[in-house]
Amino acid sequence: MASRTFPRCAAVGALCAGLLGAAPVGATPRIPGPPVVTAQRVMPYLKDLQSIADRNGGNRAHGTPGYRESVRYVKRVLEEAGYRTVLQPFTHDGATGYNVIADWPGGDTRDTVLVGAHLDSVLAGPGINDNGSGSAAVLATAVAVAQAHLKTGRHLRFAWWGAEEGGLFGSAHYVDALSPAERSSLHTYLNFDQAGSRNTTTWLVTHDPSGSDGAVESTEAFERHFAARSIPTFDIGDTGSDDRSFAAAGIPIAGFTTGISDCVHSACDDIDNVDPAVQTASTDAVLDVTWQLAVAKDRR
Repeated sequence: MASRTFPRCAAVGALCAGLLGAAPVGATPRIPGPPVVTAQRVMPYLKDLQSIADRNGGNRAHGTPGYRESVRYVKRVLEEAGYRTVLQPFTHDGATGYNVIADWPGGDTRDTVLVGAHLDSVLAGPGINDNGSGSAAVLATAVAVAQAHLKTGRHLRFAWWGAEEGGLFGSAHYVDALSPAERSSLHTYLNFDQAGSRNTTTWLVTHDPSGSDGAVESTEAFERHFAARSIPTFDIGDTGSDDRSFAAAGIPIAGFTTGISDCVHSACDDIDNVDPAVQTASTDAVLDVTWQLAVAKDRR
């Protein structure tokens, strides 16, 4: 799928200002849209995760050196972009795991959009589609937000979960540690698992049956995004991943997956198991919808 190349006002500055004229005095300034996603914005993250697995026995599983290096890598990229990160430790199966949490400053913390993906692989392989692809899409989105110095109406938080494989342990630990006020502050949780599957023609979009405002607004934003690009979608209940930890606690969920690849949970789930065009289209959707939700004001 070719990346979009049409110009945006943010990219052509003076030309757009000349065409559109200055904003009236007292008018709310127009917030620029997100940058166009290219493969160069996201594929290097996947290549780095592949290299991490290659250096650590071929995997990035919970409790292994490969996972710990993956955590350090994501943390470093975020901090170089200007984030302050928090590592949330937990114990599973006798080993310490970590969730990586990064908050973008600003916005109403009583109305937070949380964007996440699991970072771990299985022991059998490097986990580049499952779920380096989702992790990379969220990481590229976080970096784009920082590079744009985005001013948000809602608060924006990013997360990379540990120990998803086999039981959603990292995200469940995060949810269990939330106070009632912190749970109610989450407008929606957006989850992405397997975002670069080869031979993808239809994106599987999460539909939260709760019908909550946050879920409806977020899901409709994804559907508009894909429809505007003539990308087919199919409704699913959830991705079967960390979104279930949030849904079980009554927190609105949204997101999508590109489906299970032939190499899931295998050694062949490597960089060649990801379609760069699918990965780019998925990252474009993550960034666009995250951006829309973040700059919106709470209508409740």
